[in-house]
Amino acid sequence: MYREKGNHIITQVTEHKATLDTCKRLEKYGYEVTYLPVQKDGRISLDELRKAITPKTILISIMYANNEIGVIQPIAEIGKIAKEKGIFFHVDAVQAVGKIPVDVQKDGIDLMSISGHKIYGPKGIGALYVRRKNPRVQLAAIIDGGGHERGMRSGTLNVTGIVGLGKACEICQNEMAAESEKLRKLRERLTERIMSRLDETFINGSMEHRLPHNINISFAFVEGESLLMGINDIAVSSGSACTSATLEPSYVLKALGVGEDLAHTSIRFGIGRFNTAEEVDYVADRVVETVQRLRELSPLYEMAKEGVDVSKMTWQTAAEH
Repeated sequence: MYREKGNHIITQVTEHKATLDTCKRLEKYGYEVTYLPVQKDGRISLDELRKAITPKTILISIMYANNEIGVIQPIAEIGKIAKEKGIFFHVDAVQAVGKIPVDVQKDGIDLMSISGHKIYGPKGIGALYVRRKNPRVQLAAIIDGGGHERGMRSGTLNVTGIVGLGKACEICQNEMAAESEKLRKLRERLTERIMSRLDETFINGSMEHRLPHNINISFAFVEGESLLMGINDIAVSSGSACTSATLEPSYVLKALGVGEDLAHTSIRFGIGRFNTAEEVDYVADRVVETVQRLRELSPLYEMAKEGVDVSKMTWQTAAEH
């Protein structure tokens, strides 16, 4: 039944690029896909979700927390809507598991994907939770042959990866609460030390509904790539690893309504369990120093400080004179 043409899937425009690419392929096979917009804070509207559901909707796929801006979606509320409508609910929880409490029962999750490398486990290993009852989710195998994984995926199992992922999950369960609080304090320290010393800086996404270790900041009148080059001894990024090969501004930030110029100036800071307060202070100082230096070279910043609305300026090339 679920392979019939015309079946309907709902996802969000800020989903992981791999998921969006999969949805594009499904559309070619005759599926209908609805891409929910996000609000200015990066969260979907539950009303928009309800309106998008049709009698042919078979799946809702939502990212628990975004990898660029760290915004957490209202997963439990979405799960409740899915249950009311009898629709399977898939959650990409790669960024959330190990950082915040995730409960497939309370959240009404039917399918959930996670990855080991995001919780300090081995690279190249992940897991898919599949609900066995209320309702039971039955998947079709995409790799046939042997009987591994109950017939779901043939091939030799990555035993060391599986054990490593299990151990990483155990450590997360024991240490997540204390570690998350530590990371939140470090993030607040980093944010305050940057925002209090630089004007024209903007946090992207909700601060209330955000992973504890993530902050995404736009620095107006500074080119993001120039800022990255100026702090090349620090591991930060101007987007996600999935789109690092393109110079296009982040599609996630554009979905929030962030202008292209400001989206190009955004930097994502991710704090890890091994980072210290001293390292956070070093990063903040280097960022402030570099932004100030780059702005000294920016005529646009100087004009903005003089009260000129640079957003309304029009530009001419030499050939137009």
